[in-house]
Amino acid sequence: MALLLVPCSFSLPIRSLQFTRTHATSSKRIRRSPQPIGRRRSQLRLAATGSQLGDGDGEEEEEEERRGRQRGRGRGGDNYVTLTACAVGLFTGLAVVLFNYAVHEIRDLTWDGIPLRGASWLREEPIQNIWQRVVFVPAFGGVVVGILNSLRSYLKKDSKEDTLPGGVLKAIAASVTLGTGNSLGPEGPSVEIGSTIAKGFGNLFQWSGGKRLSLIAAGSAAGISSGFNAAVAGCFFAVESVLWPSSAADSSSSLPNATPIVILSSVIASVISEIGLGSDPAFVVPQYDFRSPTELPLYLLLGILCGLVSVALTSCTSLSVEAVERLHQKTGLSKAVFPALGGLCVGIMALKYPEVLYWGFENVDILLESRPFTAPLSAPVLFQLVGVKIVATSLCRASGLVGGYYAPSIFIGGATGMAYGRFLGILFGGPGAMIHLPLLEVASPQAYGLVGMAATLAGVCQVPLTSVLLLFELTQDYRIVLPLLGTVGISSWISSSWQKRSIDYTTKAKYTPMPGNGNAKQSNTGSNNTAQVRARKSDEDEEELCTLESSLCVYDEEAEFSDVALSLNVSEAMKRRYESVVSMETPIVQVLNVMMEEKQPFVVITSNDNFLLGMLTLNDILEFIAATRQSRETSKLMVRDICISGDGSRCRARPYVTPDMRLVEAQNMMNSHRVDYIPVVSSHKELSLVGYIDRESISTALRASAAKELLSTSLTGRVPKT
Repeated sequence: MALLLVPCSFSLPIRSLQFTRTHATSSKRIRRSPQPIGRRRSQLRLAATGSQLGDGDGEEEEEEERRGRQRGRGRGGDNYVTLTACAVGLFTGLAVVLFNYAVHEIRDLTWDGIPLRGASWLREEPIQNIWQRVVFVPAFGGVVVGILNSLRSYLKKDSKEDTLPGGVLKAIAASVTLGTGNSLGPEGPSVEIGSTIAKGFGNLFQWSGGKRLSLIAAGSAAGISSGFNAAVAGCFFAVESVLWPSSAADSSSSLPNATPIVILSSVIASVISEIGLGSDPAFVVPQYDFRSPTELPLYLLLGILCGLVSVALTSCTSLSVEAVERLHQKTGLSKAVFPALGGLCVGIMALKYPEVLYWGFENVDILLESRPFTAPLSAPVLFQLVGVKIVATSLCRASGLVGGYYAPSIFIGGATGMAYGRFLGILFGGPGAMIHLPLLEVASPQAYGLVGMAATLAGVCQVPLTSVLLLFELTQDYRIVLPLLGTVGISSWISSSWQKRSIDYTTKAKYTPMPGNGNAKQSNTGSNNTAQVRARKSDEDEEELCTLESSLCVYDEEAEFSDVALSLNVSEAMKRRYESVVSMETPIVQVLNVMMEEKQPFVVITSNDNFLLGMLTLNDILEFIAATRQSRETSKLMVRDICISGDGSRCRARPYVTPDMRLVEAQNMMNSHRVDYIPVVSSHKELSLVGYIDRESISTALRASAAKELLSTSLTGRVPKT
């Protein structure tokens, strides 16, 4: 066994563990990354003149007051944030009201009153009388959205985020998307409107850190509250989507301090929405009943079904995004063309299934049979609608149309629950039931439809508490809580578990299989480019999707750090010292000894040429021991035994980053893939390992950079941009 020690870029203490220093040979099993030597410690020298530091009591007080205003820490700072959050709720409520008016006006203009009669009316009309409008109105909306997206891209090319004109254009694009009937929803844009307004106030007062984060949470809560006229659900959405993720990323984030301003913002936005749009709920809650506690197992089965439906929607969206990206690369078509193609596909599907069109929540009322003179849909038709709506929503999302996933998730969940309820009625309900169980009384399909809405929403957007509170707030019926909690919990668990497995599968496709001794470079030359495109597009898709509505990405890193910190690259935070394994026959005892000595909870698996193959973590070893109850002598347990055991998911390499990537992108990748460290590979030599990055190094680099900027500000008197 040999330890490889080579010069690198900075100095660290050298310890040999139980290995000796030798030249690299093909027989070595564990080696260290190149070790830095011979660099002098840098000394920090601060030189400042009296004028720079502020001579005189008056200048010192003025400087301190200015910095206090900039940081939001002066007297009354918390009160300013609270008042600003109220303003965020007020302006968000007004903006969402205007947004909804725009959607309704465009809808009335393009559909000429058809939505008021519902999609079922289209089923009764001869197709030759309606096909032109049904097909070409969504396509026309796609044409307009494509133009608006191009303008937004032009405005955004020199900026990290949307400017105010870009944000307005995006809201207009969402209005056109929804007004012309394309299969997305308005709640995502509503959340983004609230977040954008909150960021604007944060920039105006030059707040950063916790105060800026609290404002974004308040804006997100206001968006949901005004969109659904549900203030409680809006508060919980902000907690799930903003405050909890930020607390996980930074333990210094204060959830209790942000809660009051979130509540105030949500309530104010809900009041404004009620004044502008009326007090009616988003959709009419039908008459329903709960017959017996013995029904609870049936609701748990519904949770499984909704979880699978949620997985189908997210998977179909990923496949659609990948297909559109490949089509764009192969044909060279402008991305401005794809929204029109997406709208055209939706229109064609609507000829057979008009319910897939977005006409507010009127189609949800049709599903739940809460509209008068509505013909009920059979279970087979409802199941067909689930599949068609999944495809239509995925195509809209992939093509670049602008909207959210809340409304489609509610529709899909309602159709799933109604179909399931009708199927149960055939099996167990009524005098003509196929199976008679004396203790089992089956509720109406509407009860299962309502619960299915919340379960699918929780599975798709990963907001279980928001889903439960939203439905409870709409129904105002405590009896629904028990089956609702069980169904939502199971659906959310299935969806999150599938996402984790999907991440592992995608990662496996990008790297060389573990048991082989072949060269990683050889196995990746043919497919690695495609894998990288897929991985990067998947990450971008997930980030964009979650930016609208999911709990993963509404949290904004810019709320924690200044622009100068966001400009850092991975190379400025990566750790260049790491432990690697180059032989699958390495004893696990030796691996554990290295982990204990170096305080590193993993070793990197590489080829002889230092190409990344995978990672073996301490958790992998512990899970293997617990699962197999290993009876052989521990000295005979090898790396190979763990890596090829079970389903082969152990030892797979994490998604990798390169030194020239932005640091915030690496952190977003960690959050989306739920890992604490990621390998860093060379930008010039494919999959050549150069180090790794973890949450500790990211946090240290970001905070050190922010501190450096504040120090520079105190010396020069400049006001840092935030």
